[in-house]
Amino acid sequence: MFAAAHYAALAIFVISCWGAGRAVLARLAPPPRRDAWLEGAVAVALGVGLFICVFQALAIFGAFKVEATIALVAAGVVAAALQLPAWLREQRALRAHAVVAPWTWFDRVAMVALALVALPALVAPLAPPAAFDELMYHLPYAREVAQNGSLGIHAWLRYPWFPYNYNLLYAAALQVGDDVLPHFLNGLAGALSVVMVLRLGTLHASRLTGLVGAAIWLGLGDYSNALIDMGVALFVLTACVSLWWWRESEPVHSGARWLALAAFFLGLAAGSKYQALVFLPLVALFVVWHERRPKVWALALLCFVIPCLYWYARNAVMTGDPFIPIGARVFGFTEWVPEDYVRQVDDVRAHAAMPNPLIWLVVLAPFSVFWKRSAAVRAAGWFCLYSVIVWAVTSRYPRYLMASFPLLAMTAAVGWQVFFGWIAAGARRVFGAKRTPAIEANTASTGAMSRNTARSGARVGDWVAVLLLAVLAAVAVRQTAAKVAMISPGPEAREAFLRKNVPGYAVMDYMRRNATGRVYQIALSEAIYYGPNPIWGDTLGPWRYADFLLLPPADMARKLAQQGFAAIVMSPEMVPIFTTRPGFDTHFNLLLDKDGSRAYSILPSAAP
Repeated sequence: MFAAAHYAALAIFVISCWGAGRAVLARLAPPPRRDAWLEGAVAVALGVGLFICVFQALAIFGAFKVEATIALVAAGVVAAALQLPAWLREQRALRAHAVVAPWTWFDRVAMVALALVALPALVAPLAPPAAFDELMYHLPYAREVAQNGSLGIHAWLRYPWFPYNYNLLYAAALQVGDDVLPHFLNGLAGALSVVMVLRLGTLHASRLTGLVGAAIWLGLGDYSNALIDMGVALFVLTACVSLWWWRESEPVHSGARWLALAAFFLGLAAGSKYQALVFLPLVALFVVWHERRPKVWALALLCFVIPCLYWYARNAVMTGDPFIPIGARVFGFTEWVPEDYVRQVDDVRAHAAMPNPLIWLVVLAPFSVFWKRSAAVRAAGWFCLYSVIVWAVTSRYPRYLMASFPLLAMTAAVGWQVFFGWIAAGARRVFGAKRTPAIEANTASTGAMSRNTARSGARVGDWVAVLLLAVLAAVAVRQTAAKVAMISPGPEAREAFLRKNVPGYAVMDYMRRNATGRVYQIALSEAIYYGPNPIWGDTLGPWRYADFLLLPPADMARKLAQQGFAAIVMSPEMVPIFTTRPGFDTHFNLLLDKDGSRAYSILPSAAP
């Protein structure tokens, strides 16, 4: 019942989003290249964006309450019901004229692989919140909005000034459900973008490309948390889909509606994460190459700023830095000091790593015939090149590349086909398979694994595919079992899971229930969602550790007391560092020692 209830809630929201998005798309002319699944995914994504905009407007005026959330979702469901008959008639007409290519043996293998990859992803969202950033600021911010019904600056969070578009969905989820439900909204972004990758690959390359690309992106996604990176990826990908619909319009000037839609999705992305701004130069260059009319640009700019203007204008007015805190070196420091900026950059550099090897074969895509035949594949390739270059120059933190992962996955699927096509050609040479000029040309230029090429001669390709499926099945079963073990429907199971997976959960939960004053946490930032609300202390910002923890115990206790703090909590790693300092026990009294973490009250002798 636990899983069924959450998936039922997700289904209602998806229907509502489809109803809202379809209501807008139905008033636009159909895209040049019709595809029911792609259009449906775009409609749901548009509905998600419309909900975000309405939630944002309500919260600006302090009216983001549970009653409004329920009413909006209900209105979307009604809109879906009203549009369903016309949509069904349209789909029947489209299917009557559709030409469906037959499924090859490798298509079926790829479909099985996609299903196997989906197994752990379907279970992962059911786990309680336990991931770093979701506990540090994503869910705490969403909880504040859900409880207060308004947008605020919560200085005790690490990033109080960030744009929080996608987090507004999490706030709505917390209003109507538990804190597992936001995981499903994160997963919804991943699922929609998987569908888009599948259909884009099928339309512009081959069914095999779409299936492999979808499997890669599905495997790269993280469905067990409430981060916002997959939401940003969804908006960026949908913007690219809209841009290509605009590009395919004949004449292109008649497709301004799709350009406006693309701008709207880019605005949603920019209102969810600063890093989405890096795509604007590339998109602007692509658009200006084909469109220079001021009216069209003005419309696109308006659609872009609607979802994101509030966040940047608020920051500019209140701090002078629209991109606070990352714009500090240009616009001046406010809550951060230069040392905080250095610590943040060092933290990003410490997480620098190569992205998942599954996308490395994107470099082979230019050797495919799809690169030569499809302008969309080439455009995706240039997008990937730009994204990787910007990422390599700025951060090299894999999570900051996630907004580009869907198109990287699709383009890498083209590269994998080239790679295995070369292997098949080598196998034919080894086993002496008969070769024709046509086969040579196809293999050299595409690497596409049709049944007639990849299975000629020895049945090596069959055995390789079966072996890969067997390995994938074993991995999928193991990962699914691990995800199932994380599901905690009851309070006892939930507490056991959190004590095992969230360091400091026990003392945070104790202080949440018993604290009577302000609490300062030390090295437990990744557990603050389960602590008192609010709770202070971080490596960055006005409550930085360096301002308190470097002092002798007496001075530290006195300064904390002067700031109104009544207690501290610390991680297991910090316990031996502080408790062994001379005089610590004179100014701090132990309240709880559990799972290695400790909570202390600040003794009255430390008061000013």
